[in-house]
Amino acid sequence: MTYTASVVGGTGFTGGELLRLLAGHPEFEIEQATSRSKENKTIGHSHPNLRGLDLRFSDPEDLESVDVLFAATPHGVSMERIDDFRDAADTVVDLSADFRLDSEAQYDEWYDGHSRPELLETSEYALPELNRENLEGADLIASGGCNATATILGLLPLFEHGVLAGDERIVVDVKVGSSEGGAGGGPASSHPERSGVVRPYAPTGHRHEAEIEQFLGAGVSFTAHSVDMIRGASATAHVFPDDPVSKGDLWGAYRGSYEDEPFVELVAGGGGVYRYPEPKAVAGTNRAEVGFELDPGNERLVVFSAIDNMMKGSAGQAVHAANIALGIDETAGLQFQGLHPVGAP
Repeated sequence: MTYTASVVGGTGFTGGELLRLLAGHPEFEIEQATSRSKENKTIGHSHPNLRGLDLRFSDPEDLESVDVLFAATPHGVSMERIDDFRDAADTVVDLSADFRLDSEAQYDEWYDGHSRPELLETSEYALPELNRENLEGADLIASGGCNATATILGLLPLFEHGVLAGDERIVVDVKVGSSEGGAGGGPASSHPERSGVVRPYAPTGHRHEAEIEQFLGAGVSFTAHSVDMIRGASATAHVFPDDPVSKGDLWGAYRGSYEDEPFVELVAGGGGVYRYPEPKAVAGTNRAEVGFELDPGNERLVVFSAIDNMMKGSAGQAVHAANIALGIDETAGLQFQGLHPVGAP
């Protein structure tokens, strides 16, 4: 069975990744891609890698009827247009932050409030490794934030298998690529300003903390740095367990959570150059790498995770969740394994 799909907000980096994935997906047919600024322009005008697509951007006010609508719009747009989106499609997958959190109070604290709070309890978080069973048949899906996704994937097995109880001290530092700022990232994302930097841009209070705390049930001290790469989010978590932890405990936890997951790989201090998770190794893929190392002298556990922020952290996660919601093979359209060697991701 073929499902029709549209991408609202198709000119951005994430919109382009969605179009790339859907174009190569065996079960999806792209019906529409919208853009206010590039109406009637070809897809290849914004995304040169997609010049072969015989499709032009259309007005986002004129939505066609499809099976699945992917909304790759800035925060605030989907909550205002959700009725239009749901009238146009049976399943809506939102890639903004509009439906990720559980309550209106969280949006009041972390964002600028919410205009449709009654829908928050009906949305499902898109990350399958965390929420697979609730995604089947879901009709409103919220793709996770890239920094939150990297952090949650790194720490989740420790909570699922009782290594952590939730009251421990956890410090997370994330390094992110320039694509996280989007196609209109502003002066801080211009090449002369971004090149060569390791720049703290959210020392405290990053909005993705809300997702991490919501889904792990624990507080984290979170800092984000902009670094000189294009794709990628690399999270390093410093965890201080209350009780001693062995490597055997850790291998048991991580294998227990991820052994059967198609897109998570354990990379924990093996041989070769890439001994720990590395964004460069997963660039362009829906894969995540996770790993860990013990520091017994400081009673510390260091957890590493790496994703492509536009794939596992956004478009890939959205397609993965849509596959599950529709009963499609969950790996369909997402099998690309990446390239090596490559330049800066």
